[in-house]
Amino acid sequence: MIIGLVTAVAASACYGTGSVLQAVGSRRSAREEAAKGATSSTTEHGGPSLSSTAKAAVTWEFILGSVLDLIGFGLGALAARLLPLFLSQTIISANLVITAVLSIKLLGIRLKQLEWASIGVLCSALVLLAVSAGPEGGHHPEMAFHWGLLIITTVLLAAGSLLVRRMGSKGAIVAGLLSGLGFGALGVGVRILNGVGPFDLGRLLSDPALYAILIGGLGGMYVHTVALQIGSVNGATAALVVGETVLPGVIGVLWLGDSSKAGLGWLGVAGFLLAVVSAVGVAYFGQSDHGALGEASAEHPELAHK
Repeated sequence: MIIGLVTAVAASACYGTGSVLQAVGSRRSAREEAAKGATSSTTEHGGPSLSSTAKAAVTWEFILGSVLDLIGFGLGALAARLLPLFLSQTIISANLVITAVLSIKLLGIRLKQLEWASIGVLCSALVLLAVSAGPEGGHHPEMAFHWGLLIITTVLLAAGSLLVRRMGSKGAIVAGLLSGLGFGALGVGVRILNGVGPFDLGRLLSDPALYAILIGGLGGMYVHTVALQIGSVNGATAALVVGETVLPGVIGVLWLGDSSKAGLGWLGVAGFLLAVVSAVGVAYFGQSDHGALGEASAEHPELAHK
């Protein structure tokens, strides 16, 4: 349990720092494109074009942030194997706190009092969850569950990406939620993955959960990049928190045997609900902050009419 808690906290730190660095890279890329008078950075719906997303992804800040995400992925995968999913995913989702604090320094964002209050509630909720969590469940779902995870993850991220691009600048929260669902599917996939202990390469490569992990991770990173380009880093990250916390938590309890300590089920439910509500609060109260493209348009208003 202790090792799982430490790795989950470390994963949270990596993810939180990575998100802010990626936002810094996205905003610098958008400013540079705006300064050059580029007109291909947005689609007809006001969302980021594929080329603008690709350019944001090759900035040094974004690359460093992605490296931290990969480290966070490894640590988070270990935590998902050692802790109940509702606990590991919620602790990892506390990266929202790190994101909010670092965004003040690196992005010049000023948090509203209600945002700080929501972050405080989230921290309290994590304490409740840590106190109430029991041992990891030992249930092993049928292979049909593995296939279902792969199919749902693929359809959700593919259709969701198209929807976000159609929504344009209004799709930041939806993009953040989709990225969270992708990372949530990744957490579930890691938990149920065959061929890990003991290691069996054949079983590992033939498990649909492995490909759900890859699609959820890569697709989640892509949609999260889009969210950072068009919306508030804190709002997008908060929406991500909801997606990566609720789905794995529910699946862990209903299908994988996760549970709380005897007599403390009510405390776990309260902590879980408070974590979700507080994350929604940060997303709602912080959604007015400029995203990368909005910030660039504000600095170069003449580009909005090109």
